[in-house]
Amino acid sequence: MAEATNKIAVVTGAGTGVGRAASLALMNAGFTVVLAGRRMEMLEETKKLGDNVGKSMCVSADMTSPASIAALFDKVKDTYGRLDVLFNNAGMGAPPVNFEDLSLEQWQAVVNTNLTGPFLCTQHAFRIMKDQKPRGGRIINNGSISAHAPRPFSAAYTSTKHAITGLTKASNLDGRMYDIAVGQVDIGNAATPMTDRMVDGVLQPDGRKMPEPRMDAKAVGDAVAYMASLPLDANVLFMTVMASKMPFVGRG
Repeated sequence: MAEATNKIAVVTGAGTGVGRAASLALMNAGFTVVLAGRRMEMLEETKKLGDNVGKSMCVSADMTSPASIAALFDKVKDTYGRLDVLFNNAGMGAPPVNFEDLSLEQWQAVVNTNLTGPFLCTQHAFRIMKDQKPRGGRIINNGSISAHAPRPFSAAYTSTKHAITGLTKASNLDGRMYDIAVGQVDIGNAATPMTDRMVDGVLQPDGRKMPEPRMDAKAVGDAVAYMASLPLDANVLFMTVMASKMPFVGRG
């Protein structure tokens, strides 16, 4: 794997869950990590947890605001002069309501955060990566098991995660001429606040409600760090990291 010393990584949604796990793993691998998110107090907590392994900088950023996203990447360029890795991680879901009851506002909130945000971040990353010396970099998108199969009442989230797969493929192709490698990590049941409800039971496709196994989010963080640390002549296009016993493979 490539030497990560003095390499700069941006992680969106770095204050909690998978974003925090990935940030800590990247710091442990030698990256300087720009921790981006809405809640500065959570970013500062991630920074504190990683102080013993690596360097980081907290930047308040709203993935639904084009101006906030632009300011984030301007800050990265002004501070470090380059960008080596972007982990498009920030995301949200809509309330689990009947499909026909999902409001346009709820739909648009998920699309703005989960799809338009990563699109804009990727554009800014392209602009920096193609002009820097040495040229190029890596972009990793947080897909999901939902990029392959939905849960009940998840139309907005599932649609955006399927779309992220398209964004990964298209930006991977368009990034080749600039030595920009783009890949995706599809995550299933990492133990984060988002999946706490699985302990008591979540709705299954057959109508039953049952608990589901989870895995330590560190496994995802380590996977992201592995992908990020590859030399640019190698790329993990898609990787699935999931709780071994979760109900995904098979019928249910």
